[in-house]
Amino acid sequence: MTAVRTAASRIWWYVRELTGETAYERYVAHVRKDHPDAPVQSRREFERERTDRQAADPRQGFRCC
Repeated sequence: MTAVRTAASRIWWYVRELTGETAYERYVAHVRKDHPDAPVQSRREFERERTDRQAADPRQGFRCC
C-alpha cells in the first residue's frame, strides 16, 4: 500500500508541475525570500499577469482560448 501511495504522490506532483499549479507557490516563496519588503500579488493577479505574458510571447504560439 505504501508503494501505491508513493506512486500516487509522485504522479500528483508531476501533474501539478506540468499544469503550472506550483508556479504561484514558487513565486510566493521567491518574493518572501528574496524581496521580503515587496508586496505579494494575489493568485488572481499573478495568473492574469502570467497569462498576459504568455499571450504576448511569440514563442508560445497562437492561443485562442
